[in-house]
Amino acid sequence: QVQLRESGPGLVKPSQTLFLTCTVSGDSIASVLRYWSWIRQPPGTGLEWVGTIGYNGNTYYNPSLRSRTSISRDTSKNQFTLQLNSVTPEDTAVYYCGRDCSPGRIVNTSVAADTTICKVWGQGTQVTVSS
Repeated sequence: QVQLRESGPGLVKPSQTLFLTCTVSGDSIASVLRYWSWIRQPPGTGLEWVGTIGYNGNTYYNPSLRSRTSISRDTSKNQFTLQLNSVTPEDTAVYYCGRDCSPGRIVNTSVAADTTICKVWGQGTQVTVSS
């Protein structure tokens, strides 16, 4: 059974850098044609795709966040990490990691754990940006 688990700080100050790690069990992040993503849901709004790292290390980012976002991986630990720079209160959200996600399927009414969006979801972790 594939499981994803997010970890990271629950509270970050404005202008700081957010690091979130997704630990994968039951699958390898280097498995061919596997893609690993970060998706977030700010309070009172819908899901937003943040970015994806592929099995070969290629990365893809939401254009609106690209300048502040980096996704990396550690295959020895079977983890991938989101780095979000210069955070503001607008980055407050529940952050999810997922496997084999289709960002194009996200609509206003989308909810986390929808397996038509990501085949596997983590449980999510709350991140609050506040001084």
